[in-house]
Amino acid sequence: MLVGISRSSARYIPHPRNDSGLAERVRAIAERHKRYGYRRAVALLRREGETVNHKRVYRLWKMCGLGLPRRAPKKRRRGAGVVPCQAVRPNHVWTYDFMEDRCATGQKLKLLTVVDEFTRECLAITVARSIRAHDVIQVLDTLFSTRTPCEFIRSDNGPEFIARALNQWLSQNGTRTIYIDPGSPWQNAYGESFNGRFRDECLNMELFNTIAEAQIVIELWRREYNEQRPHSSLGYLSPTEFVTRYNTENVPNSRSTSLSLSGLPNGQEQHGQDTTPCPFVQPPTAALESLSSGALSSGWARNTIP
Repeated sequence: MLVGISRSSARYIPHPRNDSGLAERVRAIAERHKRYGYRRAVALLRREGETVNHKRVYRLWKMCGLGLPRRAPKKRRRGAGVVPCQAVRPNHVWTYDFMEDRCATGQKLKLLTVVDEFTRECLAITVARSIRAHDVIQVLDTLFSTRTPCEFIRSDNGPEFIARALNQWLSQNGTRTIYIDPGSPWQNAYGESFNGRFRDECLNMELFNTIAEAQIVIELWRREYNEQRPHSSLGYLSPTEFVTRYNTENVPNSRSTSLSLSGLPNGQEQHGQDTTPCPFVQPPTAALESLSSGALSSGWARNTIP
């Protein structure tokens, strides 16, 4: 007792736990999903029923050398970009955009992506050598026939998206267009965020020999993205899990009930009703920060969208 502590404390012998099994599981996740970080690994482990602390997984992640190389910091612009007409319910606002890639033979691939901005679902990825306005109409016609048509659809000012035939078809189906201002990709932050994940986790990781192979691989990735991939802005639920929870916690008529920006159904936030809303849907912060420039939303949206 010379130093004022008990003898048992002074002679404490640590008994470290055996983490070999968990470390192997963490390595398997990192091998299967090469672009995932430890937080998504935690979400996958918990989905499998594993009770695990994120700090424990982080320690194993670093010990196994699974950390991804740090990206060079991007130059940030001052201000916060504004996304006009943010989605407040499923099928409220969709966004579509084009991407490009190449096969191993050098053959050009053009890809059309369609995303629901509220649920983060990737509704379709079309792969072809060329995609024109009538091809875009065919993709949307298929989606409109299998699910509730969107009320608004967001895009840039590409020639396929501003084509008269496409605009007439959308008008006939009750869908209004939102065109972002030229040179303002932050106004389409949800689409840009998805395209970044798609390129990082799929296009940059695969080498396609033919268009047919690209179509199969990309469709498999799209299904995994919707059904399995934990999404940080959805509380690490997959888009499919989020939609299921949203549908069980809200009335079936999604057009009449929507969530406010706080996550509560509109009208309940002010009255202080005690409800359990679906997980708070956050904007893609990284995309907004990297693309923001303090610009105002498009003039059409300011004057048209309530």
